[in-house]
Amino acid sequence: MSTFDALREQLLDAAAAFSGGGDAPPARTMAGILSGLVDDVDRMLREELEIFPVCHHSPASALAMTRRLRDKRPKVVYLELCEDLRPLLDELRNCRLPVALQAFATDLDGFPPGSGPLSVIAPVTEASAEYQAIAYALDTPGVEIVLVDRSVDHVFQWLPKEGDGSAPQQEAGAAEDGQGDEAALHGDAVGVEIGDLRPRFAELERHLLHHGKVRHWSEWWDQYVEQPLTGADYATYRQAMALVGSLFRRLRPDGDGRLAVDEERERYMWTRIREHLAASGADPADCLYVCGAFHAVSDVAEFGLRSEAAPYEIGPRTGTRWLYGLIPSSHSAIEAQFGLAQGSVSIAAATWAKAVKRGGLTPHRLAGQQDGTGLRATKGTKATKPAKAGAGAVKAGAGTATATPAVAEPAADRLSGFLSGPPALDGLDEDELRGWCVDIVRLARRNGYLASTADAIAVFETSILLAGLRGRARPTPYDFADAAVTCIEKDVVPGRRDVRRLCEILLGGDKIGMVGYEALPPLVRDVYDRLEPLGLDLTRRTQQRVLLDFKADPELEPCSDLLWTLRYLLPEGAVRPIMGARRLGERRIQESWDVALGRHQREIIELGYEGVTVEQVLEQRLRRTAWDPQATAGVALAAVEDAILYLGGRRLAGELGARAVELLAAERTVDDAPEVLRRIRRLLTYYRSSEPELPAWCEDFVTAGYAHYCTLLPTAFADDDTGVRQVGAMLGFLFTLESLALSLGCDRAQLELAVRQSHPRAPAKVALLWAAQTQLGLLTREELRARCDELLANPLVVPAYPLYVSGFVQALEPVPGLAPFVVEALSKAFERLPDPVLLPWLPKLITTLRRHAPELVPVLVREAGRTFPGALAELDAWTPPWERPAAPARRTRTAPAPSGPVSVLLTRHPQACDAMAALLGCTAEWGSAGPEQGPEQGPEQGPEQGPRQGPEHGEVRALLARHPATTGAVAALLRR
Repeated sequence: MSTFDALREQLLDAAAAFSGGGDAPPARTMAGILSGLVDDVDRMLREELEIFPVCHHSPASALAMTRRLRDKRPKVVYLELCEDLRPLLDELRNCRLPVALQAFATDLDGFPPGSGPLSVIAPVTEASAEYQAIAYALDTPGVEIVLVDRSVDHVFQWLPKEGDGSAPQQEAGAAEDGQGDEAALHGDAVGVEIGDLRPRFAELERHLLHHGKVRHWSEWWDQYVEQPLTGADYATYRQAMALVGSLFRRLRPDGDGRLAVDEERERYMWTRIREHLAASGADPADCLYVCGAFHAVSDVAEFGLRSEAAPYEIGPRTGTRWLYGLIPSSHSAIEAQFGLAQGSVSIAAATWAKAVKRGGLTPHRLAGQQDGTGLRATKGTKATKPAKAGAGAVKAGAGTATATPAVAEPAADRLSGFLSGPPALDGLDEDELRGWCVDIVRLARRNGYLASTADAIAVFETSILLAGLRGRARPTPYDFADAAVTCIEKDVVPGRRDVRRLCEILLGGDKIGMVGYEALPPLVRDVYDRLEPLGLDLTRRTQQRVLLDFKADPELEPCSDLLWTLRYLLPEGAVRPIMGARRLGERRIQESWDVALGRHQREIIELGYEGVTVEQVLEQRLRRTAWDPQATAGVALAAVEDAILYLGGRRLAGELGARAVELLAAERTVDDAPEVLRRIRRLLTYYRSSEPELPAWCEDFVTAGYAHYCTLLPTAFADDDTGVRQVGAMLGFLFTLESLALSLGCDRAQLELAVRQSHPRAPAKVALLWAAQTQLGLLTREELRARCDELLANPLVVPAYPLYVSGFVQALEPVPGLAPFVVEALSKAFERLPDPVLLPWLPKLITTLRRHAPELVPVLVREAGRTFPGALAELDAWTPPWERPAAPARRTRTAPAPSGPVSVLLTRHPQACDAMAALLGCTAEWGSAGPEQGPEQGPEQGPEQGPRQGPEHGEVRALLARHPATTGAVAALLRR
């Protein structure tokens, strides 16, 4: 007879009494399900290899594991964890738990493009069965730990199959509302854990929560599984945990896509176990298989060492190169990652600590991990070297006075007794509850609540009342938290922490781990070493202020360079400048920083997966940015600027600049023109002030940009999808860099031709075209003013006049000399436009000026200051310059015609003077030069003799003889 025949009969009788039969398949009927539960537990117990079912972060599992390891003393521990994470286990002794094992990949081979970076994490807490197994195996000589779950590469290979129902359900009040940075320690990594045990049937979970009188799944699990199994013997724990795993496995929705992946994992693990046993020759009786309760009752054909199923073929890994390391974790991060209720992991840790103390057990702990000695705590101190395997390990049998003796499987039916009667729970511990109530009131007062002794009494009584209403013998931490919120948190939260968060702090807090110095990647160690002169404790999670005075301590400049690089690479808040800036061409004198690297250790560690130093990582990122398929010329110029600021040198900046030239020439739109103009101006200013000559890529960029924007200018003016800002930036590039472009060989006729070919329809672009024509001399100021006056005089055009003015405002950047006219146009608009037209336009004008304040506002304000009166008393008598009558032309006296060779020469050959006068806008007439004969009027050329010279000619000759350099320079200029 089977061990569970009596239990099976009881369950079948209950199924017959409560079930009405039906047409469902036998395995899906109540009788089939209940009978299957017993069969699953029986199959697990009859397996030759001892299977230890666990639930993740379960104190009951950790306690049972501690007792079983001391009794059985296995020589091989098979653990459900990604097999390629095995080398990281040895580094756990250099860390302070909780931490997470991580696999990270950026260069993908075999995965869809754009799906990276990929990251997998497996958190480890001290109050977990897996950590107890790891600590036992690593610190006990002759014990081997083997990870048998799929590799991290297979996790992502199988991830699309996990899309249906694989994501953990978020509970009400779960850690997605968690505590800021602590809840985000895992980033967007995919989480894997041992023993993910939760109903996959939503209706079943709602049913259990309703009848259990609890708010979320974590509270139900603690009340009905954790507490009863905490003090249970090993056999009872094992059978009960397997029963729960079987229940959740069988009560699942039809078409659960996640079950197929779970079955693949189970085939994978059993295959790895059999391969190791065959290779090592280990005795199965000396082995222990630790896996989730869901997998412990698997029904795949490959289950068990005596399986007769065909060999399972494990698929190959992709060519992706995975990098491995440890990152800090926290209780909040674990709750957020796996959809647990906020505070549940902290409560589990408190339950574990209380059970260990009460039971007299000595849990396994990695040697060198006590008191965090594996951590580098202060400046200039290295981490304590890890102890040798076995050193400091707890002796066998220590602290096991109350441990249950070893149980041979199958021993007896423990499920019948466990299920038939209520669990033996502890009664009310008034001292413990009273201490909680006093401490929560003290914490609340420190955080701004008006709490008093009366509130402590109210919390005490309400906790007992809630426990009684929920059918509990003693208040649980969840009951206490509900009572505290009810009695203390009246209307609003005075600080950043509410009462429920204070309860979590009281009951254990959000413990945050730290990766030790010896377990860090080389990049992170290099960062810590280079920042040592600052005298900071980089392991602290608090924010630290540091002042850098480069005049007093020039050796701190490398630290400043590193801090600026970290600010560029790390998220906001890791390092934050309080005083000081890093701009092109500026020299620093003092800086002040807020440093919180301990709070962002995960991000720094992930930088270590990309390179050996932060400079290498930065260079790689700049290259990826510039050569990205979506990169533009503006993006490449930004990379050039960052390369100059953070890396120095001309090699990388030259390569990125050449890439910017390629991108600019290949662009077919001008959407990026404002960014291009702003950055190339800044770079040219920097190179002109710091270098003897411009780099070749800058010259290429200017010439290519001049030709590129001249070509696209007519299209941009006519295209409705191209904004006024973009066209203005194009004109700004062409006009402000025109002199440099012409000196490099560009042709100004190309710009004039492009402007003549432009025919915009939008009023703002028309204004921009008029401004460009004015700059090129194709339109005079008087003609431009006349056109604007005609617009204001035409009632049909008046509603569109603000658009013209907006275009003139945008023209301030390409044509800053137009500022007086823009002030005039704005003044006329405010004076003459009717309110229905003016008022709707004002918000748009204000937002435009605010958006482009650095470029437009200074020019406009400076010109307005010159135009308008400086005092209020002068305003009444002030007349705008454009309304003042034109001053009458002055009558000038005709001076006597100058005599001498110069005046005669200019009179005989007036073409040069006429051309200069036309260029300057002068219209004066030529006067009489007087008689051409005579010694006083100038030289006279005879057919056979030289010029006759008057007495003043001798003075000219003497002057030229005293200063021959001028004559020589003019002669050399004329000979060219």
